[in-house]
Amino acid sequence: MIESAPAVQDLLMRECEEFQQLSQRHRELDARLNALTGKLCLSDDERVEEVTLKKKKLAIKDRMAFMIRSH
Repeated sequence: MIESAPAVQDLLMRECEEFQQLSQRHRELDARLNALTGKLCLSDDERVEEVTLKKKKLAIKDRMAFMIRSH
């Protein structure tokens, strides 16, 4: 039986500690990114941080998607 991606994601959230940690980290990065994007003007350091956060979020999202596909 082929499970749908949302069903697999729910299963992984319940049973896989790595997936839970990745999801939590993704939420944390998203919150910080939202705080930065809410500013009218970013410093040079904040712009670098914004790009870094986006890359980290994407890497986490890719890992989570791989885990879902592999299940």
